[in-house]
Amino acid sequence: MSVHRWFAVAGLCAIAGTLVAGAEKVNKSQLLTGQAAFVDYRSIKAGTFRKITVADLPQPYATASARNNARIEPRPGDAWPQAPAGFKVDLYATNLDGPRQIRPAPNGDLFVAESSAGQITVFRGRTPEGKPERVSVFATGLNRPFGIAFYPESNPQWLYVGNTNNVVRFPYKAGDLKATGAPAVIVQQLPAGGGHWTRDVVFSRDGQRMWVAVGSASNVDDPDTNKSEFHRANVLEYTPDGQFVKVYASGIRNPVGLGVNPTTGELWCSTNERDALGDNLVPDYVTHVREGGFYGWPWYYMGDHQDPRHEGKHPELKGKILVPDVLVTPHNASLGLTFYEAQQFPEEYRGDLFAAEHGSWNREYRTGYEVIRVPLEAGHASGEFEDFLTGFVAPDGKVWGRPVGVAVGPDGSLFVTDDGSNSIWRVSYVGRAASAR
Repeated sequence: MSVHRWFAVAGLCAIAGTLVAGAEKVNKSQLLTGQAAFVDYRSIKAGTFRKITVADLPQPYATASARNNARIEPRPGDAWPQAPAGFKVDLYATNLDGPRQIRPAPNGDLFVAESSAGQITVFRGRTPEGKPERVSVFATGLNRPFGIAFYPESNPQWLYVGNTNNVVRFPYKAGDLKATGAPAVIVQQLPAGGGHWTRDVVFSRDGQRMWVAVGSASNVDDPDTNKSEFHRANVLEYTPDGQFVKVYASGIRNPVGLGVNPTTGELWCSTNERDALGDNLVPDYVTHVREGGFYGWPWYYMGDHQDPRHEGKHPELKGKILVPDVLVTPHNASLGLTFYEAQQFPEEYRGDLFAAEHGSWNREYRTGYEVIRVPLEAGHASGEFEDFLTGFVAPDGKVWGRPVGVAVGPDGSLFVTDDGSNSIWRVSYVGRAASAR
């Protein structure tokens, strides 16, 4: 992946989003930092780069804890997701029932967890009109399915599905549009109930480890005294046959989306942090996950910052709490993620990470409701992220779309599930001149 890239910040430069050969990956002089990096739906714009650091965080309760739930409205006739210059956004599929995680099969089929319907649906191909050539329900009768993983990676024989209370697998061979057998329960019982029901599933590159994300049951309940938090706010490790190995990493309040970095082989996650400390606390984040790492929940956040609701607890943990790689705006509700390894987007995007920001309720002015891009160099992040796909909130603050999952299709386009409008969007690169027409 080239390290010579440059992106101008949209709205600050007339050539926003244009690639300029021989320049830096992110123009540091036009990067939004400090308090300017905390934007909301009123100022967010596709193509803008931002960086939030621990030094930018306010004190707890610097602002009141807001309740600003999103009531989903029908998409206005003039509303459409917005991407940086050079990209085109099409509506690929609609009228789904709670589309959440999306993962590509090795043959290019797109598998989508329609969590509200309790089913996995397959989307194949693209007609001249830009719609799926085939749509088929692969399996039904599932319990709030989310995670989808093919195993083994090169020639899969199984499709794993993360239900909210267990992990099951179906027999699978390339091209299957419907399950050819009943699901076998691989992980018999995952912690369930309370909040945070998604269970993502991924495998290590060598196929020896299966990672399962399990979010907390609460906002900041103390696991010392709340048995419902046992083995929650963790990434759990199993064998592919479902034998529990260990808690791979802990203190991660809600690690919704998992992914394996194709460059480094590291596990990454996308995390919803805690609420009720104010508008700009605590940042959600996207990070590589260190084996044995502790990320603070519920006693600490972002290193040694102690949550005031647990004042004085576990002083022995100070100095042992990891700070995530990329801090995003608090209450973004960061969900699914993927790494871009295809050829359609310009070379500068190769190896970068995309993550869906679902949007949350605990901020006076809405934030999230977008897809972000995290530039990576040799598989590593330096903290910057780009507002890549925006426009899911109307100018009056009403919400019509909520991104959930992101996946790279067989043609190199980026596909985004949206459980607000119950749709799948397709983002393709057409060149700046073509997108301007």
